[in-house]
Amino acid sequence: MTGAVARLPDPMRPLPVRVRRVVRETPDAVTLRLPAPRGFRFAPGQFDMLWLPGAGEVAISASGGAGRAEVVDHTVRAVGEVTRGIAALRPGDLLGLRGPFGTGWPLEATRGLALLVVAGGVGLAPLRPVVQHLLSRPAAARRAALLYGARTPGDLLYRREIRAWERSGLAVRTTVDRRQPGWSGSVGLVTGLFQDLRFDPGHTAAFLCGPEAMMRFGVRDLLRLGLPAERIWVSLERSMKCGVGRCGHCQCGPLLVCRDGPVLRWDRVAPLLEVKGT
Repeated sequence: MTGAVARLPDPMRPLPVRVRRVVRETPDAVTLRLPAPRGFRFAPGQFDMLWLPGAGEVAISASGGAGRAEVVDHTVRAVGEVTRGIAALRPGDLLGLRGPFGTGWPLEATRGLALLVVAGGVGLAPLRPVVQHLLSRPAAARRAALLYGARTPGDLLYRREIRAWERSGLAVRTTVDRRQPGWSGSVGLVTGLFQDLRFDPGHTAAFLCGPEAMMRFGVRDLLRLGLPAERIWVSLERSMKCGVGRCGHCQCGPLLVCRDGPVLRWDRVAPLLEVKGT
């Protein structure tokens, strides 16, 4: 993790905030910029609980603002009743915020290593603060690479930002499952981008976030390329209701993802993902 992390005084009480800005990322995903309450500071990879009055509450990873104490971004894909309601909000609308919760990406532990950032679909959202952190340190950005895949070109998040990231020195490779008119880039799984990688496994770490199948296959291929399991981290997605390890909805074997994760080292979580129902 990087920077100071400060949770709101009462982790079970949502504080009301008003949406400052809404950016349409894809047909079904938006990024909401919220004012950060006093005392709030998150580490890249942590999540918050967003409460929509009259609809319910959902866990959403912070997708930006780690270096700016006054704001925090959340990228929300409309897939259920609560997220559809949140994605329909406009500037000035009210939302409840509590957090931050969970573990962040180990930026300090991987300092000095080359970094592979591998994302699928909306899995880029929890990794966006990592990219922002890297770009604030040009030497680190030059040692890093972002590999990003989505279903179609229209489903790629942060398209304008990605071009700016490339201009700032970050190596970026994108791919899509299905080609659309005007797309001249790679077509195929994000793991197909690994074949062009040139890295020293002894001095490299990897962060992965996306659909669980993508992460499994991605880790499998990275292990085959010589990257050790203890330098691979993934972000798990489970049904998180309380955020503080009380309700048990997010249990994965002996772990509670809201408390022990969502970011976990692969050698710790791999045996649990092989068990059905975890």
